[in-house]
Amino acid sequence: MIYIIRHKIVHKITFLSMALCIIGFSFNSAVYAQPYGKGTYGANVPYGSQTSLSIATGADVSIQITPDDNGVIGTGNNIVTVTSTDVVGYTLYIRSLTSSDMTNGPAVLPASANITSLPLAVNTWGYNTSGSGTNFIGMTASNVLVKSASGPFSSGDPTTFTYGVKLDNQKPAGNYVTSVVYTAAPQTD
Repeated sequence: MIYIIRHKIVHKITFLSMALCIIGFSFNSAVYAQPYGKGTYGANVPYGSQTSLSIATGADVSIQITPDDNGVIGTGNNIVTVTSTDVVGYTLYIRSLTSSDMTNGPAVLPASANITSLPLAVNTWGYNTSGSGTNFIGMTASNVLVKSASGPFSSGDPTTFTYGVKLDNQKPAGNYVTSVVYTAAPQTD
């Protein structure tokens, strides 16, 4: 019997008046049975054995920003590593937990409206997996496919998420907080 295991990691992202931190996480999993005949015989996992899938993130991220009147971009990275013995591969998704806005009391820092990797507007934030320090995608409340990888990754497959924020002097100083969910799921076909 082969099982599909779905893992999620939730990270809280905090912009500290002039800093970004990804802090804390919770780990949830659910197990689903894979239909007979969907696996690949004799590849990496002996017949009748279960495949495995796990997800891990890097250390907290800090971004130091000294805003000016025109807006200044700050960036920080987090590495998400998926380890899997599933021979078909896995998919990696990202989304906000509840709201894509970062809040600091009544002050709000919205996610960028970018649906592709473009420069940030002033007083918005976003992410990318290209390593760009200037172009970002806005976070949404729906899962967004970030990566579809084929084959087993017994030693882990890292993906670097770069988070960016562009601030000017109009936003009050303080902690702007939201939560981001990374989800890894095995591919079935």
